Amino acid sequence: MAKKKKVILPPDLPPEIADNEIEVSDEDLDFVRNNLKYAGFLTKLDKKSIDRHVTRVADYEDDGLEALYEKRNRKAALLKAQEEELQVDPADALPIKTLDGKLQYRIAKKRRSEEKNDDIECASGDKDDDIVRLTKAERREKLKKSKKEAKKLAKQENELDIHAGKLHAEVLEKVQEELSAEEIFAGKKMKLAEIGMALLEDPESNIRSLKELLNICNDKDRNIVKLALMSLLAVFKDIIPGYRIRSPTEKELAMTVSKQVKKMRFYEYTLLSSYKAYLLKLLKLEKQSFFHQVAVRCMCTLLDAVPHFNFRESLLASIVKNISSSDDVIRKLCCDTIKSLFTNEGKHGGQATLEAVRLIADHVKLNDCQLHPDSINVFLSLKFDEDLGKSKRMEDDDKVKKKKRWQNQEGSKQLKGNDKKKSRQELMAKTREEVDADFKAVSFSLDAVEQRRMQPKINAASLAGGVGPHPLLASCLDGLGKFSHLIDLDFMGDLMGCLKKLAGFSEQHQDSGASDQSSLSVTERLQCCIVAFRVMRSNLDALNVDLQDYFVQLYNLILEYRPDRDQGQVLAEALKTMLWEGRQHNMHRAAAFIKRLASFSLSFGSAEAMAALVTLKHLLQKNSKCRNLLENDAGGGSLSGLVVKYQPEATDPNLSGALASVLWELSLLMNHYNPSISSMAVSISSMANLNPDQNPVSLYAASPLQAFVDFSIERELLKPVGKPLSLNRKRKRENREGFSAFSPDQIQLVGSFINEDRVKKKLEDHFKLLRDIRENERFRSDLNCTKWSIDLYEEYERQRKQIDKSKTHRKKKGGKVL
Repeated sequence: MAKKKKVILPPDLPPEIADNEIEVSDEDLDFVRNNLKYAGFLTKLDKKSIDRHVTRVADYEDDGLEALYEKRNRKAALLKAQEEELQVDPADALPIKTLDGKLQYRIAKKRRSEEKNDDIECASGDKDDDIVRLTKAERREKLKKSKKEAKKLAKQENELDIHAGKLHAEVLEKVQEELSAEEIFAGKKMKLAEIGMALLEDPESNIRSLKELLNICNDKDRNIVKLALMSLLAVFKDIIPGYRIRSPTEKELAMTVSKQVKKMRFYEYTLLSSYKAYLLKLLKLEKQSFFHQVAVRCMCTLLDAVPHFNFRESLLASIVKNISSSDDVIRKLCCDTIKSLFTNEGKHGGQATLEAVRLIADHVKLNDCQLHPDSINVFLSLKFDEDLGKSKRMEDDDKVKKKKRWQNQEGSKQLKGNDKKKSRQELMAKTREEVDADFKAVSFSLDAVEQRRMQPKINAASLAGGVGPHPLLASCLDGLGKFSHLIDLDFMGDLMGCLKKLAGFSEQHQDSGASDQSSLSVTERLQCCIVAFRVMRSNLDALNVDLQDYFVQLYNLILEYRPDRDQGQVLAEALKTMLWEGRQHNMHRAAAFIKRLASFSLSFGSAEAMAALVTLKHLLQKNSKCRNLLENDAGGGSLSGLVVKYQPEATDPNLSGALASVLWELSLLMNHYNPSISSMAVSISSMANLNPDQNPVSLYAASPLQAFVDFSIERELLKPVGKPLSLNRKRKRENREGFSAFSPDQIQLVGSFINEDRVKKKLEDHFKLLRDIRENERFRSDLNCTKWSIDLYEEYERQRKQIDKSKTHRKKKGGKVL
């Protein structure tokens, strides 16, 4: 018998000790700390699963915990059986009814290897009588069907993979293009900066780089083209010389020159050709809407910076073409450039000014004066030296005197010719001419002879545009008023006749007593009157023109003025130019204007009223006899004139009979809502108690134009900001206005329902308020009189102190003499 093998038993487990009784000593802790590498598995434990397991069984006791484990095992087995079993179709097998009354169908185990062929499936199926068997034809058809479905699925998967690959490739390509575009843009910007810096540092050595910048202007990226244009602009502004480059002739090219001259010729030739190509590029890009503003800005900057350089005519022609552009930015750029050209004539010697004026005049004629007013307003920046004629006459007189003196010296002394002395004088004269020429080339001051030659041409060219239709009329009238003293006296008569015709005056005025209905607006006719007065005052010694017709026009245009249609500032300027300034007026005409201005001030706002009252007060101060209009006689003042009765409808101020009227409008103006207007009315009314030679202290010493501007600003500041009327409020107002269309019977019916006591109470309150207003007006007039007395007293004290001071100064001076 074989020997029995010795069984080795496992070691006994340590005794079970409760968790509360376990004590960890310091030695154990030191051992764990020293041997951490052996405790590494503890870090890999799944703490979440352990915690979940502990928390799930923590509240159960021994019996409950054992039941929980059994229930969990049964559940796992049931799930496993459901996975391995296959329920048979109820049509293939009969069910079994359990004792509970539920129907239970027969089931069969699921085959684990579905990828085996049909024979293996049949062999395995023979072992189990419960599986349904298929015929051979059915098995073949099922196999074909599964193969087709497999091919179809494989094809769809391939298509999806191909499509996803294409999308991925397209997205990747787009991202790469965007990244590459940004890198390319940044690289081109860096290249532009490098080339520009190199040209600015040493233009002579790097002049060939201009062609590279010009090539970048042909780039497909529009933003790069803009940057290239601006870079070239900055480079040309810096490197263009202060003289005009002249191309060498064939004879000069055939001559042998030094290397320095060859280098300079090459530099100038390259610069000029590149500048020409740049201008051609700008003119080409100007026609494109995307580059239009950039191209115009570049041309305006070049003309403003280097107006003396070559191809100035092309720049001027393009800028003048855009001077009346519909784009406000481009029009302002061109107008500012032309104005700068006119004011800085030292840069170009005045020749560019003459060219610009001629081009603008031709442009106005070509467009039949249908342009923006800014295209003509640039002429107001022209400068004409009025002392050129005087200096020329003085030079001629000096030449005549020197010639006479030299002839006298020649007659008295006969000096022998000295060749050496003559050659020395010629050399000095030649040197002086060279120095003068260099100084003239460097300085920005104009030569007097050249300026005298250019100025008449500029003046004639600027007037060649003529006074066209309405768009340019106001600008032309402003220019005539400013430069009227430079126009030849031979044209003054025709000019005054044209202005009279434009103002609307007819030759039949003396017969019919009315003026023609002009096609011009009230503002334009007032401007014609203003220009006529300025022309007359600037040529007062040479002209003998009767301005009565213009006074008649102003007298009638005051009534035609409408604040929402016409310009109040032009009316205030007309009052200032024709009535406030100048000599003393005829008494009848002054009285007519005083009466009309008083009526005018009642009908319009504070600005118009203050301008009219300032003019009215000035006329009363200059024409002391017209102060009779302030009297309260029933038939007017003591001077009634030739016309006994006042005729407000008269068109001629001399025939209106205004001296027979009274300024009753002032009593209403004293109650004006604006305290400045009421104070001015009180001040004018107080002039009735003064002597003819005495004038009151002026409360407002500004001109009518300044008064209108000041009160226009005040009106804008005090204008309430309210919401627009809603539709319901508009309907209510329309219904309220429609009340006047009631019939008399309806009005009588409504009147029968009126409460008389209520109406009586409202009337009493109203008249009580009026009495309070009158009381306040009386207090206000007393306050104004007190202020006026205080002003007079302060003026008296100031004059008395000045007199005392002068007396003491005289006494001290007399004591020193003694």
